[in-house]
Amino acid sequence: MISMLAALFCGCGNKAIKTLGADEFAEVMTQKDVRLIDVRTAEEYAEGHLFGAENIDVKDTLFAERIKGIDGEVAVYCRGGRRSLKAAEQLAAGGCTVYNLDGGILAWQKAGKPTTTVETDVFATHMDGGLVKIHALLHASICLEHDGRVIYVDPVTQLRGRTVDYSAMPKADIILVTHEHPDHYDTAALRQLTTDKTQLIMNPRCVELYGNGQAMKNGDRQPLAGGGALEAVPAYNTTEGHLQFHPKGRDNGYILTLGGLRLYIAGDTEDIPEMADIKDIDIAFLPCNQPYTMTTDQLVRAANTVQPKVLFPYHYGETDVSGIPAQLPGIDVRIRHYE
Repeated sequence: MISMLAALFCGCGNKAIKTLGADEFAEVMTQKDVRLIDVRTAEEYAEGHLFGAENIDVKDTLFAERIKGIDGEVAVYCRGGRRSLKAAEQLAAGGCTVYNLDGGILAWQKAGKPTTTVETDVFATHMDGGLVKIHALLHASICLEHDGRVIYVDPVTQLRGRTVDYSAMPKADIILVTHEHPDHYDTAALRQLTTDKTQLIMNPRCVELYGNGQAMKNGDRQPLAGGGALEAVPAYNTTEGHLQFHPKGRDNGYILTLGGLRLYIAGDTEDIPEMADIKDIDIAFLPCNQPYTMTTDQLVRAANTVQPKVLFPYHYGETDVSGIPAQLPGIDVRIRHYE
């Protein structure tokens, strides 16, 4: 479809830019490895955006720096179409093929198409030239996309008045569950997301409870369906009086390798000694809410131990995590609204 659209590029102006109506733009979004960028402000993005869109504000002074290195096919939109056309021109100048949404998100909504508040971050892989898209769903619930596959971690339907509508989301190719607490293990979400082809991987206790799935325990390693690798790593409490929440040896954290990109999803843990053995992490998810997981000080220590390039604090409940970025100047800390 994209090659067909490319053939329709107008003969005037920049031939690397095609302005599309809502239906054509929606078709482009279904194509693998098309990068979708909302170029509005962070405030506009937070009010609602197209699912899978990352936010890079075209009026930000760092816009040119942030799009440096982006290549291939990119889809952009703004409120009404003007800002996204300016962004498209800069992206096209960098060698991208760019699809611009005619009339912006206003036209998209007028056409009756959906928006979401789920935040998305996009990363280029190291080996296959693809993308990993990370969607912040709820608390400890994450959705990853890579090479046409959809991977969910700890999918939960409802928590503290917030709901994830999984019926509007794609079925899972892979699901990972860290442990059996209800803010991580939700049988209704598992049933809704799985098909007979889904690779369901959980800690041994969850497999026992669910009566299905593949058990992985701390230290286990295996390939992922469709490519990549998975390692189960320890996740447990160390503070006296909290040991019963996550006893040592029961629960999992996971390290995923997707196209050479290494992601550490810590699960419910404190800053345990085993983190010193976790190396070469590109993206880490570290929890932050005592008494169940870490304090902000513990999270900073854990981040300094693991040294990820990008850090997402998650599972933070009502903990104030806004001060963490200033304490980790060498790490790209991104606060997303998981709660």
